[in-house]
Amino acid sequence: MALSCRQILLMIGMLVTGSINTLSKKAQNDCRAPGYPAHNANGTTPSHEFNHPWFQTLIMFIGETICLIGFCVVRKRDRDKWRAENHINAAEMPHPNRLIQLVVAFPTVCDLIGTSLAGIGLVYVDASVWQMLRGSIIIFAGILSRIFLKRKLGCIKWTGMLFTMGGLVLVGCSSIFKADRSNQQAGNTILGIILIVSSQLVSASQMIVEEIFLKKRSLHPLQVVGLEGSYGVIFMSVIVLPAMYYIPGSDVNNSYENSLDALYQIANEPQLLVFCLLYLLSIAFYNYFGLAVTKSLTAVHRTLIDACRTMLVWGMDLFIYYAFDKGFGEPFDTTYGLLQVDGFLFLLIGTALYNNLVDLHWIPCLRGCISQPETQPIPHLGNIQQSSDSESDDEYNSVSERTRLLQGND
Repeated sequence: MALSCRQILLMIGMLVTGSINTLSKKAQNDCRAPGYPAHNANGTTPSHEFNHPWFQTLIMFIGETICLIGFCVVRKRDRDKWRAENHINAAEMPHPNRLIQLVVAFPTVCDLIGTSLAGIGLVYVDASVWQMLRGSIIIFAGILSRIFLKRKLGCIKWTGMLFTMGGLVLVGCSSIFKADRSNQQAGNTILGIILIVSSQLVSASQMIVEEIFLKKRSLHPLQVVGLEGSYGVIFMSVIVLPAMYYIPGSDVNNSYENSLDALYQIANEPQLLVFCLLYLLSIAFYNYFGLAVTKSLTAVHRTLIDACRTMLVWGMDLFIYYAFDKGFGEPFDTTYGLLQVDGFLFLLIGTALYNNLVDLHWIPCLRGCISQPETQPIPHLGNIQQSSDSESDDEYNSVSERTRLLQGND
């Protein structure tokens, strides 16, 4: 199927904003700036690295909250058209159930924990490794959907999960060997890998929660993202960040994480401010482009774009390091770099097998394991990636990326 110019632009937009998302978040960790006055330094503000993964989670939720603006625009357009077609006034319009929207708070907690764990892990590994390790979500999504949603997983999906696991082992080993050879603390690298993989387990759990509680609630996807963002901002501002400030730790003034220090560093370093703004805006636009791609094309296209995103992040990291500033980006390790390449290829194969992107009907023993193509259109179930009150030509024509990860019908 030939792609239209609009579809190509949407795919490029998703690829670019997703890459900016990862690169800008890692670039924040590489910045050094003076921060909040430290008691153990006689009230001075020594320059130090921006190590605030929980504050970065707050920035992410602010970016997701911006999606509510897009939702309001879309909903107003749809309501105006529906009202004109049915010849009714605004007072007679049905009102949404506000209680249902509170359910979004449950997956918000999962999003908060998963993003924060991944952010802490990013401090200890390169951006390319971080991006590749996030592919472990396929394994957890498949297993959890089998346990909690009673979905059947065919041998092809299990094979894809095994390839993904092999790729994760290779990528993780390359990162550990590289840290050990460069006299860095390999223990920190192992900790980062464990945190990133654990974050994907939490993200897969978030998918299960959304599938159970939100699938039949007729909530627009932009509304779900925006509500998760707004709830997240409240949770982070009122509960999490204040608690992190008073929990003993190694941050400024013996806090586990000092958010005041993060604000001071952003105010004192324009480059850091730019990276934070890029991260915030890329979150908002990446969610929009991702939903638009799933709506206009299929979730398979979105999976392929995520794979290209990993290559782009890795390529840009290498380009920045060698062409611009060795304080940012990452070098290519001549000793263990090929091990990371092999791991990435395994991850690509695993993703392709899990999403049925490879035609294996020519293998006789696997024909019974391969899911048959859908002959009937997918019914409108009010999925979180579908809008129940928009016009028919604006309804999503494919299963969402999250639902696709959870589906294992073969």
